[in-house]
Amino acid sequence: MPPLKSHRDAPSTEIPHISIPEDAAASTLNQRTRFAAAYSVLEDAISELSFPGAAFGVLLQGRLLALDGVGRFTYEPESPAVLPGTIYDLASVTKVVATTSAAMLLHQSGVFDLDQPLGEVLPGFVVGVLGGWERCKVTLRMLLAHSSGLPAYAKLFEEHRDPTSLLTACLQMPLAAPPGTRADYSDIGFILLGKAIEILAREPLDLFCAREVFTPLGMTATRYRPPEAWRELVAPTVNDTSFRRRVIQGEVHDENCFVLGGVSGHAGVFSSALDVLRYAACILSPKKTAGEQTVFDETTINMFAARQSPPKDSSRALGWDTPSGESSAGHHFSQRSVGHLGYTGTSLWIDLERGLAITLLTNRTWPDRASQAIRKIRPMFHDAILDGLRER
Repeated sequence: MPPLKSHRDAPSTEIPHISIPEDAAASTLNQRTRFAAAYSVLEDAISELSFPGAAFGVLLQGRLLALDGVGRFTYEPESPAVLPGTIYDLASVTKVVATTSAAMLLHQSGVFDLDQPLGEVLPGFVVGVLGGWERCKVTLRMLLAHSSGLPAYAKLFEEHRDPTSLLTACLQMPLAAPPGTRADYSDIGFILLGKAIEILAREPLDLFCAREVFTPLGMTATRYRPPEAWRELVAPTVNDTSFRRRVIQGEVHDENCFVLGGVSGHAGVFSSALDVLRYAACILSPKKTAGEQTVFDETTINMFAARQSPPKDSSRALGWDTPSGESSAGHHFSQRSVGHLGYTGTSLWIDLERGLAITLLTNRTWPDRASQAIRKIRPMFHDAILDGLRER
């Protein structure tokens, strides 16, 4: 395997492509004025118990225009206040920040062939499995584009309580559609993609991403399996009364990922709003300047940001989603935009045309996952941010 560039000695405090105002107090006052409508959206959501708190950030043309927290960790008045540096369980935003990023890096190094059949990397996907001849058609590209035919989700954790058993269940999961015929968002597909990446990279996904993505970009608040010392910095996601029977704080919310040891291609990464923007900055400005780190080249970014066809009318790029219909990005993001959502109430949208990135991190699953209001809040929030940008 061609060696990847090493970032072992990269300074963790370096913030590539982001200009942070020196006068933090003045900046906070300015952003509250400029984005008053967006603050109102979040404060109304909190008062309506859509989520107890949120951290968010706005990056435009390399300049950090907003970074703040509102609300609290939970609805109790004595609960800690959400700060700009509060850490959230990114849930499926993991699919881009970690898994897609790893695929991009391995592709740049000539290790990850988008059209390689999954069965060549994970033989257990086709050998001894009913319908193996059809499963031979499933490629790594299809996993990234959610067109593999694998089902969206299954509560595998209910029957499989160890990583080997759960992974075997994923490998043997029957296809829900012929490969390449339709786009169905699939956690199962990304679990298998994460394992394929580990085989190709010859190391665990969390170690690879930490060294090759998080460290060079100065994402010091980002990792799989946060240590116990971080617990009080992490917003809780759910009061789990059925599976783990405890408040889930500082450990992955997704039960399948939990059984897999907290590291998976579909979920498991924790991060802060600033770190998510550090990542977005690298997507927006891949060209290296003096004293800065870069990870992806422009050709790779454009390739992975392009919508895939077939299947027809899919909004999916490679790992990323793109705006379509009633998008969570709202009504103002350009067609050259990519983004992703997380079940816990997280999101990242990047407008490649404007040089804009917006992240919104919430724990909308607290305390019991019941609220679905995030679906209307996300587009309202993004529209309010864009309106604030246009007014100046």
